[in-house]
Amino acid sequence: MSTQATLRVQRGDKDNHEMVEYKIPLNPGMVVLDAIHAIQATQAPDLAVRWNCKAGKCGSCGGEVNGKPKLLCMDRMDKYADGEPIEVRPMKTFPVIKDLATDVSWNFEVNKKIPAFKMETKVGEEPRFSQEEADRVQEFRKCIECFLCQNVCHVLREHGKQAEFAGPRFFVRAASLEMHPLDTEDRVGLLKGQMGLGYCNITKCCTEVCPESIAITDNAIIPLKERVVDEYYDPVKKIVRKLFGISKPDKTPDSTSN
Repeated sequence: MSTQATLRVQRGDKDNHEMVEYKIPLNPGMVVLDAIHAIQATQAPDLAVRWNCKAGKCGSCGGEVNGKPKLLCMDRMDKYADGEPIEVRPMKTFPVIKDLATDVSWNFEVNKKIPAFKMETKVGEEPRFSQEEADRVQEFRKCIECFLCQNVCHVLREHGKQAEFAGPRFFVRAASLEMHPLDTEDRVGLLKGQMGLGYCNITKCCTEVCPESIAITDNAIIPLKERVVDEYYDPVKKIVRKLFGISKPDKTPDSTSN
């Protein structure tokens, strides 16, 4: 096994960048983030990379290694071919600030659109729900907001629909609220409209890259799509509304006709 590793790292900003090659000593157990830190320590102290916990729990060090979205702190160096250069780039979907650091602030603006948890109970009534109901939403709370799912989603990555599409991370958040047994808020109109749920064609690319193994497509996106269909496209409901003059009970904006 080689005693050194070769990394090609993207350097520069969004308008002017290039791939720069570095060689570093290869030590047992190294992950890609260790290699980046070694480059910083010995050859490029101005190399920008975001990281925090180095344990795969903060979601800060997202990037792309040989073209695949990864958490740099969880991607082992010894899984790559001996002696072959490893390419490290920033997440493609977000604007580059410098080197491997990207501007993910758009995600937090999307998050502000989602109504918070709302619970209404009768006086003297104790809120109750089953363990099965609790387990259903608990999976969604594992999200560490690394935004790898946002990065790999082709609606954002290839088609640039940030203005019309919230992305898988925020469908997970919406699902955690919508499926909570005690939540009474209605977000179906928002999902159909401003969040653009209809753009998702369930390729499952988001599920494949999730470091927390959340079944984003099957357990969050598809059930949300079913709610939209039930509310807006169920023929029986349409007939009942027409007969009795009932409008859709939207509590959230519906700005598109997806």
